[in-house]
Amino acid sequence: MKEIVVVGAGKIGGTIANLLSGTGDYRVTVVDRHQAQLDALDVSPLVATACIEIAEAGALENILDGKFAVLSAAPFHLTTRIAEAAARSCVHYLDLTEDVASTRIVKELAKTAKTAFIPQCGLAPGFISIVANDLAKRFDTLESVRMRVGALPQYPSNALNYNLTWSTDGVINEYCEPCEAIVDGELTEVPPLEEREEFSLDGVTYEAFNTSGGLGTLCETLLGKVRTLNYRTIRYPGHAAIMKALLNDLGLRDRRDVFKDILENALPSTLQDVVVIFVTVSGRKKGRLLQETYANKVYSGHIGAQLYSGIQITTASAICAVLDMLARGDLPQQGFLKQEDIALDAFLSNRFGKAYAQAESAGRLVA
Repeated sequence: MKEIVVVGAGKIGGTIANLLSGTGDYRVTVVDRHQAQLDALDVSPLVATACIEIAEAGALENILDGKFAVLSAAPFHLTTRIAEAAARSCVHYLDLTEDVASTRIVKELAKTAKTAFIPQCGLAPGFISIVANDLAKRFDTLESVRMRVGALPQYPSNALNYNLTWSTDGVINEYCEPCEAIVDGELTEVPPLEEREEFSLDGVTYEAFNTSGGLGTLCETLLGKVRTLNYRTIRYPGHAAIMKALLNDLGLRDRRDVFKDILENALPSTLQDVVVIFVTVSGRKKGRLLQETYANKVYSGHIGAQLYSGIQITTASAICAVLDMLARGDLPQQGFLKQEDIALDAFLSNRFGKAYAQAESAGRLVA
């Protein structure tokens, strides 16, 4: 039985703990700085908890001593501290961060680490990069890779057409930070909330716009191989315009704590959500210009007797699948591992990765 530490007692951290402990192959401890957050966890009695202040010297390292891996489900600004503790404790490290700067630090730590460092193991970044790279490898030459993901309420009922289904800190960060992209073959940064587009899937109209972090390391991997590479978050129409007014016109971009408080006190959370995944790759095969698309929707559902939101299922299943592959020796045991280095078929055949395969709707379409 592998011993695992999950940092962060939020909804995703609790889901990860339940999924892992439910297999009987992992002994899980969830740590958080707030005892109230730990007390509110809806987890199996098999899951242990520990209240610690990870900013204190040695506190997290003491918990990590002798463990197999640490999984960060904490806010992005704690990523570096957790990764440093993992390196000092010689345990494997996995996280869910979308923060570009934090991932660069994790990559530097991995250069001298004795264990595997695998950041960005969630949905986007994470699974989306695995899918995109799988499609890209089917072409002789690439023209464009366009990645679109969104976690949306099934029944929107406010002007934002949105409910809180994910980390509020993470949402604000990806709406505010510059976004990596490849434009005309050159690596560049584009502004968040811009380059809005509309598209329809299964008769529903969506908008999509630039947000930060969703590409993970794919820009680095595909630079020099593709003319256009971008990532955009999916929302219902009208969302981007209101967010731009709040962040830019009202200046809440520079008052993120205030913005977080507003969102968390005005927008209810919901378990009735749908995760939309839409990846389109175009390029040439044997001289012909072709396009291939992966489209999938994952809804909320029960795992065992417990109901989980779509974003909980996709995010937690993704990082659990990567951990499971690591524990079974299917992934490198040392150094930095990109998400796109993970084979899609191997991911989908994993007992946790099947959460995506079972929900697969449109699958792979060639035009």
